Amino acid sequence: MRIIPNIIKRVSQILLLGPFILGAATLQAQDTVEWTTLGNDFAHTRYTEADQITVENFGDLEVAWEWDGATLGAVSGRSTPSYINGTLYTVAGSRRHVVAIDPKSGETLWSYRLPNTGRWEYSMRADYGKGIGYAEVDGRGVIYMITPGFFLTALDAETGAPLDGFGSAVPIDGFPETGVVDLLADLGHPYDPYEGIPLERGYITGSSPPIVVNDTVIVGNSAEQGYNQSRIENVPGDILAYDARTGALKWKFNVIPKPGEYGHETWENDAWQWTGDVSSWAPISADVENNLVYIPTNGATIDYYGGFRPGDNLYGTSVIALDATTGERRWHYQTVKHDIWNYDNPTAPVLLDLDMPGQGKVPAIAQVTKQSFVYAFNRLTGEPLWPMIDRPVTQSLVPGEVLSATQPFPSKPAAFDVQGLAINDLVDWTPELRQQAITALADYQIGPLFLPPLHRDNDLGKRGMMLCPGGGGGANITAPPVADPVSGYLYVSSHTACSAVQLVPGEEADTQYAEPTGVTYSQYANGPGAGAPRHPAGIPLYKPPYSRITAIDMNTGEHAWMIPTGETPARVANNPALQGIDIGNTGTGNLVPMVVTKNMLVYSDTATDGTPMLYAINKASGNIEAEIEVPARSRYGMSSWVHEGRQFIMLQTGSSLTAMALPSDEEVGGRAH
Repeated sequence: MRIIPNIIKRVSQILLLGPFILGAATLQAQDTVEWTTLGNDFAHTRYTEADQITVENFGDLEVAWEWDGATLGAVSGRSTPSYINGTLYTVAGSRRHVVAIDPKSGETLWSYRLPNTGRWEYSMRADYGKGIGYAEVDGRGVIYMITPGFFLTALDAETGAPLDGFGSAVPIDGFPETGVVDLLADLGHPYDPYEGIPLERGYITGSSPPIVVNDTVIVGNSAEQGYNQSRIENVPGDILAYDARTGALKWKFNVIPKPGEYGHETWENDAWQWTGDVSSWAPISADVENNLVYIPTNGATIDYYGGFRPGDNLYGTSVIALDATTGERRWHYQTVKHDIWNYDNPTAPVLLDLDMPGQGKVPAIAQVTKQSFVYAFNRLTGEPLWPMIDRPVTQSLVPGEVLSATQPFPSKPAAFDVQGLAINDLVDWTPELRQQAITALADYQIGPLFLPPLHRDNDLGKRGMMLCPGGGGGANITAPPVADPVSGYLYVSSHTACSAVQLVPGEEADTQYAEPTGVTYSQYANGPGAGAPRHPAGIPLYKPPYSRITAIDMNTGEHAWMIPTGETPARVANNPALQGIDIGNTGTGNLVPMVVTKNMLVYSDTATDGTPMLYAINKASGNIEAEIEVPARSRYGMSSWVHEGRQFIMLQTGSSLTAMALPSDEEVGGRAH
C-alpha cells in the first residue's frame, strides 16, 4: 500500500519547509497551481504561488463562470473548493453532497450523497460543510468527507463511486456496501445506526472536513451550539483517526481526560463522566514533515455557565498537537481556562516558518481567537514564541460558578481588536452622541476582557453584561486568517462587536428548544432577555473602525499595519446626526474573506451603497492598489489556483460559486490555453 498526500506532488509543499526555501523556488510554468485543502496547504495559510493576476490587470477581471448549488439546498456557502488534478471538489447543501466541478466551465461532473437518516435530520450544522479531504491511495485519488449524520465517506476522485474496501457495511437501507465508516461506532456511546445517540445523552455531528496526514485520516466534530444548551449532559468531541486505505480505526484521543490521563484533575464534580462538547468544529491543520496534527477546540457544555463542571476543564478551548500516526499528545496549550464566554478557538491554526531576531529559523504555529489575540508557539515543542502572562480576571457573581483566578494573555502580538468595553470605547463624534451611547448601556455591566456573564435579578441591578468581543468574535470562522509564508506576515480579519448576555434558570432556558440534549437542567443557562442595546441615532455604539484587517509580522510579533475594510455603510455615512462631521472610513462591520497571492492580498467587502467589491491590497503597506465590482460579496473564504494556464479567484457567494479570471485567449480570439 502506498498513500501520498497530494501536498507532496505540488508546489505548495514548500510552504512547510520555510520562506528560505520558498524564496529560491519558483514555478517554471504556471500551467497548474493547485489548492489542495480547505486552507490550500496543510499549514492553512490560504496562500497561492499564482501570479498571473496583478495589480495592473486586476481591473480586467471578469466572471468566468458561476456554479449554483441551490438545487442541492446550498445556502451558507461555507465550503472552500479544492482544486486537485484538474478538478474542483466541494460540498453543498444540508445533505452535504460531494460535488466535482469542471474548473474551466463550472459544469458539474458528478455528485454524491448518503441517504437521509434521523441523525442527519437533527444536525444543527447540516449546511455548514466546509470542504473535503484528499489523498492518493495506491495511485488513485480519494475524496474524504464527514456527513452531517457523522459518517466518514471515501469516494473515488474521478467517478464519485464509494471506495472499494473502505469501511464496512452500515445497517441502514440504501447505504453502500463500502466506502463508509460509521463514526458513532467508535465513540463508545450507545446509539442507533439510523437515529444516532439518544438526545438524552447528547449529540455530535461534523462541519469541517477531515485532514489526511500521511496515511491517517483525522476527523474532528461539532456539537449543538453551546448557547443553545440548557442541560448539563453531553458527549465529548473525541478526535478519531482512521487508516486512509481501509477505514480501520487507528486511534481515539479523549478530549475530556479519563482517570489516569493527563489533565483529568481539571474536571471536578466527576463532570468528566457525563458532560461533553470540547469538540474540534473548526478546521484542523498539520505539519506533514513532522507528522503532527493540530486540533483547535471549543469549550465544554454549556456556554456562559459552568458551575456544574468546576476546574479548568482541559482540553476545552485549547490547541492540541497530536502525533498523526498514534494520537499521542505532543503538547497542548489552553487558551481559555474554564471557558464560559463562548471563546472557542474558531479557525484552523496557521503554520509558518519564521526568521525571529536572535533565534533564527523557528517552526511556528499561530492560533487566532475570538478574544482578539494571536497565541503563537513553536509548533514542535509548544513553547510560546513570546511570554504568556497569567493575569487575574474578574470573578463571577452567579451562584454556583467558580472561575479560574487567572487567564493567559500573550505579551505579543498585541490584541488586533477591541477587548472589553469601557466608556472611552464608545462613539464620541459629538458629546451628545457619546452621552446617548452611555445611556443606551446604562442597564448593562461593562468591563474588561473576561468579564463574566451576569444572571437575571443580580445584585448589581443590571439587565445583563456586555461580552466584548462577543460570541461572534473578534475573529471568527466566517473570515479565516491568511498568511504569507515568504514574509511571515499574518493577516487577520476582525470586527468590533459585543454581545449582551443574561443568564436565567436552566429550566426556563430549556423552553426555547424543541429537542434539547441532556436530561438535567443546568442551574443557569443563556436566556433570551438580555436584549441588544442600540444607539438612538442608528449608529454603532462603539468607535470605528467597525471592521478591519490587521497585518502582523510574526517574525517580530509587531503589527505592521491596520486598515478598515470596505467603506462606511450608508446608514452611518448618510446619517443626519453625522452631517458635517468628517468620520473617515469606519469600515462596514463585516468579517471579510481573504486570499494571499504571490503579489497581493485580496479581500471581498462592500462599498457604501452596498455594491459588492473585490480589493487588491499591497501586502507590505496595506494600501489599496486596485478594486472592482463583483456580482456578490464572498462569504467565509476565497481561493485562487491556476487551471490550464489561467488563474482563477474563487468567490464563495452564498449558494453559488463565482469564478473570477482575466479574459481568456479564447474570448479575445487568440490561442486557447
